[in-house]
Amino acid sequence: MKATTWIVTAGLACVMSGALAAQAPVPMQAEPDPVATFSILGYDPATGEVGGAVQSRVFSVGNGVLWAEAGVGAAASQAIVDVSYGPKAIALLKAGMAPQAILKAIWESDPDPQPERWTKHGRQFAVINQKGEVAAFTGSKATEWAGHKTGKYCTAQGNILAGEAVVAEMVRAFETTTGHLSQRLTAALEAGQKAGGDKRGMQSAAILIAGQGQGVWLNNDVVMRLQVDDSPEPIKELRRLVDSWNDRRVKGQQRAVK
Repeated sequence: MKATTWIVTAGLACVMSGALAAQAPVPMQAEPDPVATFSILGYDPATGEVGGAVQSRVFSVGNGVLWAEAGVGAAASQAIVDVSYGPKAIALLKAGMAPQAILKAIWESDPDPQPERWTKHGRQFAVINQKGEVAAFTGSKATEWAGHKTGKYCTAQGNILAGEAVVAEMVRAFETTTGHLSQRLTAALEAGQKAGGDKRGMQSAAILIAGQGQGVWLNNDVVMRLQVDDSPEPIKELRRLVDSWNDRRVKGQQRAVK
């Protein structure tokens, strides 16, 4: 009888323990950091190449911010980011829609599925087409300083920045730098960082350029796709890679097979 009593008591204790465990609060999962960053989209009418570059104090910023397609255009989606904005923008560019109309169509069709934690009013994105026409949007709840500036064949945008001078200097650098599109985009990042950059610092950078049949080897529209995912000086490392690519290009080692 004593043994039976012990079994029942132990069983009851197990049941109660399980019930308490089931009622224990589940720890809330932290939301990912907003893609607080600065980026630039640019077009080179001489070559037909189009693309963008980006820097941020997040890991692997190149994973989802930049989108480009040869003969179509490019897009950047950041801040309280919805990555789907990128491929949607490319699809609408292919359909012939103008950049400003694309911004309106994508943002207004956003169902805002997490308005409290990941609001559409914090989105920031930009579009450039194959004519070099640009448009950019900065939501009212993007973390300050947040904004954008457009220029000739380019648009610069950012959030959690030191100030407006960041995007202004990016546009100035793009417009005044000579050389391949990759060098102009990288110069814009360098100028943005020199003007204060992301208030939180640096961690990753990326560049993406597309051009019809201009990528290395055969049937390749990707001219350049470089990422620095985790570095104390990501722009410096990106510059090293871009310069190395351009050195190889001058020597004919990055040419397309035609």
